[in-house]
Amino acid sequence: MSFANKVVIVTGASSGIGAATALMFAKEGADVVIVARTQAKLAAVAKNIQAQGRKALVIQADLSKEADVATVVPKTIKEFGKLDVLVNNAGMASEGCLLDGKALQAYDEVMKTNVRAVVQLTSLAAPYLIQTKGNVVNVSSVAGLMTSKIPTLMFYSVSKAALGHFTRCSALELAASGVRVNSVNPGPVENDFIINNKLDVQDLKGNLTDFTALGYIAKDDEIGRVILFLASDKARSITGSTYVIDNGCLLK
Repeated sequence: MSFANKVVIVTGASSGIGAATALMFAKEGADVVIVARTQAKLAAVAKNIQAQGRKALVIQADLSKEADVATVVPKTIKEFGKLDVLVNNAGMASEGCLLDGKALQAYDEVMKTNVRAVVQLTSLAAPYLIQTKGNVVNVSSVAGLMTSKIPTLMFYSVSKAALGHFTRCSALELAASGVRVNSVNPGPVENDFIINNKLDVQDLKGNLTDFTALGYIAKDDEIGRVILFLASDKARSITGSTYVIDNGCLLK
């Protein structure tokens, strides 16, 4: 899969799936715009991209803030003059449910990053993606395809379900302009998502393999390979689709 001379935005790119995916795009020839909150971590990812002989544009932004989201596409176009792929990977979780008094707080926090920022960034990117006949890959979760077994994470599930339907609706709208939109829905992944979100959920602190049928937890680069496939010309006939990579999590 060649992305030679392509320009790719990856949000949530300071660690985990985002960092792995950004580096994989660079290895395939793309220049990469990496977006996240933590400057030091972004700098490390940028260094790895540059080691592949590609350009890395670092944008420090909190995607829960509309003003920060608004800077991403203009900075990309100013630096590179075009945009070929948008990977909406940034996501977060916040604990709260109907009976603990934190429902609205959790809902607002999660939806701002997991849905609103995606809608805003996709709408800003769309005119440039139309010019290049580019595409969007949204990183969702199997949580959006099942009822949360952990009540305090219900709004993470709600946000990912909303992201799934946004993927389908935006795919339909943009299809006439030659822009594809797809979703990757991982199950448990071996990274620091739980720690980074400061989740105090006992059910998630045990062996995550218990959630899967294959007894295996995916690595970041495994998710990245699916993202690159969907962003490539090999997936030119795929749009509005949900690609599950969960080691059989949905089977249990």
